[in-house]
Amino acid sequence: MHNVKDQVSAEEWALRCELAACYRLAALYGWTDLVFTHISARIPGPDHHFLINPYGLMFDEITASSLVKVDQDCNKLLDSPYPVNPAGFVIHSAIHSVREDANCVLHTHTRAGVAVSAQKCGVLPISQQSTFVLSSLAYHDYEGVALRDEEKPRLQADLGHAHYLMLRNHGLLTVGKSIPEAFLSMYIFENTCRIQVDAQSGGELVHVNPHILQGMQQVMKTATNGQGAALAWPALLRKLARENPGHDV
Repeated sequence: MHNVKDQVSAEEWALRCELAACYRLAALYGWTDLVFTHISARIPGPDHHFLINPYGLMFDEITASSLVKVDQDCNKLLDSPYPVNPAGFVIHSAIHSVREDANCVLHTHTRAGVAVSAQKCGVLPISQQSTFVLSSLAYHDYEGVALRDEEKPRLQADLGHAHYLMLRNHGLLTVGKSIPEAFLSMYIFENTCRIQVDAQSGGELVHVNPHILQGMQQVMKTATNGQGAALAWPALLRKLARENPGHDV
């Protein structure tokens, strides 16, 4: 492969390394659906340029160099031997185009996430994890496989300013100002769903007092010493270095 690092800015290369790490961590935590979901990241600058996965590679194979640089319409902007999936970018491009804070959009089709997305009740306030999700959660009804641009306005309207989006009968999505932020949000979202499915197999559920749900964004800042996702990200990179090194090439 041509040397991608020599063709991009230092800022873009750092972003590529971070996004490749995010893909591999998603694989490490079991959030993948073979090759069929995406994590996109906006490249800093005035242009609406993005990085997305090379279609056909498993998440644990992705490297900084193999990520594909595309524009808002998913056209390649840098020569790459890998294909991209324009249809898979429909949801991502819709969100990136209306949310300036959406520097990373992470979408999954996990078993627990799809299970809860199929429940009429949606996310229940039954765990500490759920309180963080419920503080910024939106829902979007299923309209079939997301291939049509006509769905974009409805998706954008449903998301609004939320950071967590449950795609009914489909899966989970998080929006982050940074890649680590989107990853940490998905970690919380996924565990919220796993806990809910497990809890529903037992007895009567105990709901969290509604008053506790207020101010959870500030609680998260306090719990992470004001660092948010930046507190956990270095530890996650160390874990990745031990278990699946090589993303940063």
